[in-house]
Amino acid sequence: MIDIFTINSLPDRSISHEGRDYLFFSGTAYLGLQQNPGFQQLLVESIGRYGTVFGSSRNGNLRIGVYEEAEAKLATWVGTESALTVSSGMMAGQLVVNWLQAQSVVCLHGPGAHPAIWTSPNMTTPSTDFADWAAQLPEQLKTLPTGPIAILVNSIEAVRSEYYAFDWVNNLPDDRLITLVVDDSHGLGVLNKGRGIWPQLPKKPNVTLLVTASLAKAMGLPGGVVLGDTASIQALRSTAFFGACSPIPPAYLDAYLRADAYYTEGRERLTQNLILAEKLLSPTGLFNQAKGYPVFFTKQDDLYSYLLEKGIFIYSFAYPTASDRANSRIVISAFHEFADIQTLAETIYTYCF
Repeated sequence: MIDIFTINSLPDRSISHEGRDYLFFSGTAYLGLQQNPGFQQLLVESIGRYGTVFGSSRNGNLRIGVYEEAEAKLATWVGTESALTVSSGMMAGQLVVNWLQAQSVVCLHGPGAHPAIWTSPNMTTPSTDFADWAAQLPEQLKTLPTGPIAILVNSIEAVRSEYYAFDWVNNLPDDRLITLVVDDSHGLGVLNKGRGIWPQLPKKPNVTLLVTASLAKAMGLPGGVVLGDTASIQALRSTAFFGACSPIPPAYLDAYLRADAYYTEGRERLTQNLILAEKLLSPTGLFNQAKGYPVFFTKQDDLYSYLLEKGIFIYSFAYPTASDRANSRIVISAFHEFADIQTLAETIYTYCF
């Protein structure tokens, strides 16, 4: 039984619960932007200009220019033609899925695909190994009717901290229209110097690439984004689904436009923290970790209760539904100090040895 902690402040390096302090190694604030005082001050200044929310359609006859400015910067940074921001990562995925379904596109999901890119709330994804599933794709496509197809996958196995290879894209057939949708919520801001999965995706003339992502994790912004070619992004913007949605609060995008130094600092600090964490935690043999990715997954679920007793709180709860098994993992962030990671490692050593 996993304890539920309820607190009344934003988690940082530590949290307080019922009079006791715990080192905090959970969450998804990989770059520590949410807890960064300088970034918070930028947001305060931006709220003074844009208020707390813009509760109107972005397709209306009054528009705020910061949206296009921030989207252009995101697209240039990642290396795509265009970007479109929305109110959450879930909304980004569902915007794309809704658009594909309206065109009667046949959708195929990869193992563990995030619910943001599901075509129905109760669907299941393949239980096979991702590499095996990808190897079988070309033959599977031959069994489908002619017409457009969409393949929807995650960019990384974020829970178990495993990288996916994408060379299988090169083996997809050349004679049919394919849309590849990749949810990069856990990679954007962290992998490939922050640019996420896009630079790694093979490019084929008949394959349209769309990357969706939450901005609420490494990027520290309460919204989501779709990245891709200009024609697809314009088509998405023209949908009723997009037009009827309230957007991400503009103050956050204004802060993003001025926050380059904080993103750079966050990635540098995360890199240094990961170097230390990998050095100290890998020899225990307890963890699966994709090198350079800030998640250390373990099958030893009792490590959670052991660390909790020692004053360290790690991620351990059933996901994505309450009926799934608990996933225990340690998350390293830019806001951690070397001493925190040293204490974590020393405590884990007492568990192991």
